[in-house]
Amino acid sequence: MTSAAVEILGLGLGILGWVGVILACGLPMWQVSAFIDVNIVVAQTIWEGLWMNCVVQSTGQMQCKVYDSILALPPEVQAGRALTVIVALLGLVALMVTVVGAQCTNCIRPGKMKSRIVIAGGAIYILCGVLVLIPLCWFANIVISDFYDPTVPSSKKREMGAALYIGWAATALLLFGGCLICCCSCSPRDDTSFPVKYSAPRRPTSNGEYDKKNYV
Repeated sequence: MTSAAVEILGLGLGILGWVGVILACGLPMWQVSAFIDVNIVVAQTIWEGLWMNCVVQSTGQMQCKVYDSILALPPEVQAGRALTVIVALLGLVALMVTVVGAQCTNCIRPGKMKSRIVIAGGAIYILCGVLVLIPLCWFANIVISDFYDPTVPSSKKREMGAALYIGWAATALLLFGGCLICCCSCSPRDDTSFPVKYSAPRRPTSNGEYDKKNYV
């Protein structure tokens, strides 16, 4: 029962991480404008994401525009798009694989094959965490490098947006959930939980023959 509970916990963490990756992918706040000038009163704030950039006016109005050309995008944006979409699809595959092999489901009879399927689902969750970590760290490295580069104008400097922090939290959930699933599946399971059929003892009748109703 403890192993099944840990498995369900790992599956729940993996699902939360998967949803977090999808949320981070859609948010336009991967990079936000940095306020480093002497005059802190600004008229607008710039958000840059994987799919669009937004300009938030000081009056509260926001205008967003989807990127016109895919090939004209920086390499980190193209890689971020590809990897986050791949992770979103792999997360769905990991969910289905883990549910099929989970101890709380009866899709497959208990045995080594069921444990291997669950381990495969946990490994896919771990792979998702590693893949989504690549664009997150890439963006963070570019933002930090440009921020401390004196040759970059102040108007071009950016700070890390909320989407990066959401993505890192989702990565931690994916990795931790995948490890829990794999660890609890590697523990020995009781494979003798099949229903056992008992047969009544066969007794001979008065004519010396066995009664057919004693057979099960």
